Amino acid sequence: MTTLPDRLSQDPKSPFHDKELLERGIGIRFNGAEKTNVWEYCVSEGWVRVVAGAALDRKGQPMTMKLTGTVEPYLESEG
Repeated sequence: MTTLPDRLSQDPKSPFHDKELLERGIGIRFNGAEKTNVWEYCVSEGWVRVVAGAALDRKGQPMTMKLTGTVEPYLESEG
């Protein structure tokens, strides 16, 4: 079983980005519900950033909202 990082981001410019791990497929359970629009998460701090629609910021990155709660990442192939 692969140990998932405490924090992971889909932003290639982030120090928390891991392309190989993201390509394997990461699922997120947030407060017990499956989330498919998570852009970044942090388990120890208990938050996720979710994509807010199709809007982009001035740098071309998706607009996100930070939600707090229980974060449970898992590999989708082992899910």
